[in-house]
Amino acid sequence: MSMDRQIWASLPIPSFVIAPDNRIDAVNPAAEGFLNASAKHVTGTPIWDMVAVDDPLEEAFARARETSTPLFVNDIDVGSGQRPPLKSSLQIAPLSGRPGYMLMMISPRELAGRMTQSHSVKSAAKSAIGMAEMLAHEIKNPLAGITGAAQLLSMNLSAEELELTDLIVAESRRIVKLLEQVEQFGNLTEPVRKPVNLHDVLDRARRSALLGFGAQMKIIEDYDPSLPPALGDKDQLLQVVLNLLKNASEAAGEGGGTIRLHTYFEHSFRLRRADGTGQSLPLQIEVIDDGPGLPEHIKSVIFDPFVSGRENGTGLGLALVSKIISEHDGWISVDSTPGRTVFRISLSRAPAQQEES
Repeated sequence: MSMDRQIWASLPIPSFVIAPDNRIDAVNPAAEGFLNASAKHVTGTPIWDMVAVDDPLEEAFARARETSTPLFVNDIDVGSGQRPPLKSSLQIAPLSGRPGYMLMMISPRELAGRMTQSHSVKSAAKSAIGMAEMLAHEIKNPLAGITGAAQLLSMNLSAEELELTDLIVAESRRIVKLLEQVEQFGNLTEPVRKPVNLHDVLDRARRSALLGFGAQMKIIEDYDPSLPPALGDKDQLLQVVLNLLKNASEAAGEGGGTIRLHTYFEHSFRLRRADGTGQSLPLQIEVIDDGPGLPEHIKSVIFDPFVSGRENGTGLGLALVSKIISEHDGWISVDSTPGRTVFRISLSRAPAQQEES
């Protein structure tokens, strides 16, 4: 292997050589991991079909090629179209000695975890979820018997002994609740997508939160009144927002905090998927809290099943959120620092003829 090829293979960040027709000419191993696809599979594919960004770059990219000057873009969400994006910096420059060819390098803030997932790991995760779902169904029946037996025993016990039966009942119920979450994650039905007023969904979620788990929180509405209807399943989107509000409330603790619900319309946001298809996702929802932020070691895998930043967390809430948004052909991302965590959901707009009906 030549020195140039050794350097290319050793680059720790996703790097692409782009031909004059904007098709991928070469990728390094880090880029294969980022795209979750082999070099053979992606070579010859249009670059913007494989790399999704939250900002239109085609014109700036073309100017950089014409003028043979580098292009630097900081703090931009970049993904492969198959998973939530990473906050990144882009570096684009002409390739010396090859007219019209460009070198593009992506520098995500968080490289660990997300870029190293292989297909086998994902398959194993799916199998684990399926096994967990089956076990959940089988375990719930004997747990109901244990709970009932403990309650019967408690009828003839002293106060000191009652503490033990109460503990059995409480822990059994906690396990049943966890098993129900596992079943819910595995059995979620396909969304029935219709025109949805996102502000109605947010208002319902806000009221529910303030009456229950978020009673200690201050929830601010910051809505774009002109936001058109989204194409989605109202009940499932409500579940998504409730999960995000619950996470923010639990992160704040008993002292409480502030959550801001922000909506806006972004014309330029378009998701490009690995199969070459594209989707306009102009409707944006942000759930912003002032809590402590996500632990650094889980930021890049926060939407994976069984990953939690809380000691007693199940790690299924955000995985379910990600699953629902993915099945809506939408996009979810997170940007978290101490004092400010932003979960951003991007959804498609309902067709005009449906909006009017």
